[in-house]
Amino acid sequence: MKKSLVFLLILVVSYSYSQSVNDYKAVIIPVKYDFLKTENQYRLTTMSKFNLNKAGFEAFYSKEAIPSDYSDRCSLLYMDVVKENAFLMTKLFVTLKDCYGKIIFQSAVGKSKEKQYETAYGEALNKAFESVNELQYKYNGTINTTMEPEVTKPLAAPVVLAQKVVSDSVSDEKEMDLLYAQPTATGFQLIDSSPKVVMKVFKTSSAESFIAFKGDIKGVLIAKNNQWFFEYYENDKLYSEKITVKF
Repeated sequence: MKKSLVFLLILVVSYSYSQSVNDYKAVIIPVKYDFLKTENQYRLTTMSKFNLNKAGFEAFYSKEAIPSDYSDRCSLLYMDVVKENAFLMTKLFVTLKDCYGKIIFQSAVGKSKEKQYETAYGEALNKAFESVNELQYKYNGTINTTMEPEVTKPLAAPVVLAQKVVSDSVSDEKEMDLLYAQPTATGFQLIDSSPKVVMKVFKTSSAESFIAFKGDIKGVLIAKNNQWFFEYYENDKLYSEKITVKF
């Protein structure tokens, strides 16, 4: 009886996921995953595109030019590969998220006991994609709106243009586009509308403070009066840059 219930639950979950992914026209693939050091290391990025195409998805790398038919970022899914900590084993799973970072689909965990990284990562990724193939994806022609889904936000950032507010008598200004937070295993990556990763932030013991990297600049992302600020030192001067971000 219990086995029958579990099997029925798996069918229901798989069906609901399948219906969800069918609402999206294509998938954007990052050129580098967080657990790797370089772009397309161990060929995981190209393997991801191959597997997505095999599963029926139209797929594009985040750095390549995307046809105008796919210009609405909320009609696309955003892929990520996450590595689980494991002893003497490599474990990877695939997530497909919408334009606001909500997980639409998460694959089963692919596992490998191979010792060489390239072989292990490749085997684990291919096994994770087995559950993606089972979705039998086919775009249903749905036109997704760009309205933000209703979610509870502990710290809602206002939708305004970002500008640089400088301490230590520095007064020049700088604008930034609205950024969108995509969850990662250790925090978030903040992407613009292209989509391109602009910043990476890492969780701390406080929900109002993150360790932050913007390119080669290291600082902190902190909340003040329901607004977010990226603070860092440059030439011994403290800069506080207001960041407009949707979590």
